[in-house]
Amino acid sequence: MMTTLYDVIIKQAKRVDNTLIDIAIQNGRIAAIGAISAPARHEINLGGRCYVSAGWIDSHVHCYPASPIYHDEPDRVGVAGGVTSVVDAGSTGADHIDDFYRLTRVAKTRVFALLNIARTGIVTQDELADMSRIDMALAGEAIARHPDFIIGLKARISSSVVGANGVKPLVRAKMIQRANGDLPLMVHIGNNPPDLGTIAELLTEGDIITHCYNGKPNRILTAAGELRASVRRALKRGVHLDVGHGTASFSFEVARLAIAQGVYPNTISSDIYCRNRIDGPVHSLAAVMSKFLTLGMTSRQVIDCVTLHAATALRLTHKGRLEPGHDADLTLFDFSTEPCVFTDAEGVSVGGQRRFVPLAAVVGGECLLTDEGKLSHVFNL
Repeated sequence: MMTTLYDVIIKQAKRVDNTLIDIAIQNGRIAAIGAISAPARHEINLGGRCYVSAGWIDSHVHCYPASPIYHDEPDRVGVAGGVTSVVDAGSTGADHIDDFYRLTRVAKTRVFALLNIARTGIVTQDELADMSRIDMALAGEAIARHPDFIIGLKARISSSVVGANGVKPLVRAKMIQRANGDLPLMVHIGNNPPDLGTIAELLTEGDIITHCYNGKPNRILTAAGELRASVRRALKRGVHLDVGHGTASFSFEVARLAIAQGVYPNTISSDIYCRNRIDGPVHSLAAVMSKFLTLGMTSRQVIDCVTLHAATALRLTHKGRLEPGHDADLTLFDFSTEPCVFTDAEGVSVGGQRRFVPLAAVVGGECLLTDEGKLSHVFNL
């Protein structure tokens, strides 16, 4: 009997439950998991010294380098931080999506896009104040050109974006959604008008509310700190909550009060771009994930939010699971137990005792070390 020669075998990696596994990779996919004794062209023996999960997915970033407002390089917000897939949340609309697609083809990180319903994308802060920028035909044509790249839609429904249009852009977004296979729709919430209650009532199963723990008056909690009834109804309909931390959209207090009521995020994302990556308060997806450890979520819960839940919500059917047949996208990481301080978008700081330390992103079987991974004793590369 001929023995299978795998492309890569990762030996003795730890799951978060501390069990050890080997992972065999063939042709960019996970071929086998367990105790594997077969030969491989390349072997990475971790010796139980670090953890492995399915590749981290950041479901809300801004990484179109040509954007005049929110921009970054895909690999800076991706593999450099142990993130194997990023989803740009509306930086580009139909006018610039072809250029964005072209630029991302050279990235090591797997890049996907939520198409801004405004054809211009975010070239100004008020892209939905002019309803003529929402062109259903152009949006449909863009989606048809890039069906494996455009995986959903993005609508920013807050006062500075929509101007006097209220929820009219959201109504149009739902029309575009229905005309294009009911793609996932991510809706940015912020300052009112329009009121979050009106927004929430328009959302249906599979839609995503991002910036879910923002501290603005138009937030998911009432002034008394209870979940709004409209949001509760939306969650019962299957609407998802996404963190989308960003520069101004995450409050420790709102998150703490919501989680205490059992209102957990479905997905944890960063809303990262160059400025809040360098100057904070975001810094990285790992830093945002670590804030939720401080809020009492388990490491398993947090990892599910950036793997299984993100892949399911965005219909990335071959990602998010450590299972044979899925893409060989993995994140290798460790935990630091040195005291640390985290700051939210309100300027409030909270002390923590544990944080995620990404060491490498494995994309299609290729191991790409982070800066911390290059300094780690784990790898002898």
